[in-house]
Amino acid sequence: MAKTAMAVVAHPDDIELMMGGTFIMLGLAGYELHYMTIGNGSCGSATMDAQETVRVRSREARSAAELVGATYHEPLVPDIEILYEQPLLRRLCAIVREVRPEILLLPSPQDYMEDHMTASRLMVTAAFCRGMQNYRTDPQIPPISDDVCLYHALPWGLQDQLRNQISPDFYVDITSVMEKKLEILGCHNSQRHWLDDSQGMDNYLSTMVEMSAAVGRMSGVFEYSEGWRVHSHLGFGPEDFNPLRTALSAHIVNREDR
Repeated sequence: MAKTAMAVVAHPDDIELMMGGTFIMLGLAGYELHYMTIGNGSCGSATMDAQETVRVRSREARSAAELVGATYHEPLVPDIEILYEQPLLRRLCAIVREVRPEILLLPSPQDYMEDHMTASRLMVTAAFCRGMQNYRTDPQIPPISDDVCLYHALPWGLQDQLRNQISPDFYVDITSVMEKKLEILGCHNSQRHWLDDSQGMDNYLSTMVEMSAAVGRMSGVFEYSEGWRVHSHLGFGPEDFNPLRTALSAHIVNREDR
């Protein structure tokens, strides 16, 4: 039975921008992949109405998931309605119990955008409650006892909301899969003009490459890299349980070793 890695983020294209390389490499290492955005992308356009935006962005996200052989999970709420509340937590915990991920890739808990931070916080709690007998999920799924390790990607811009630089625990060399990372990000063509206009990116593909190169320089070793911080093991598994590091050990350098 294949081990499972799941990436859960706020919006379509968030996986591709900051964790797509690592996600691809886990698939190549034999992991079964699961792809989910909690928000449906409804606010990601200045030219389409919300309904059309959701339709287009869902199609783009499905295409990206298919390119890496990942199971696609439907989003649950509109953008800017990713709120830390029980109804959403119960639905997310049900997904964790059903998927049973060993590796859970999440956004940074510090980021320029509230949706990103709340998505991270929701999934930490959803995973924490996976084994609670008396926690009801929606739909009701029996609790599980599997160990899971949570990894937080770097925030977009590599800074928190107060412009402090975030340093990862370790770096993953994604140089060998940069072409594939560009391909899956390229599925999100609707974001080309939206990100240019709303967030000052000249080209979201070249901006992603530049960001990956910046993390590579931070590593001191790799040309292109993604950085990760490991969540506390308390409530999730043994202190030495670090399956991502084990799976990609030949492609990792620690912050203290750089």
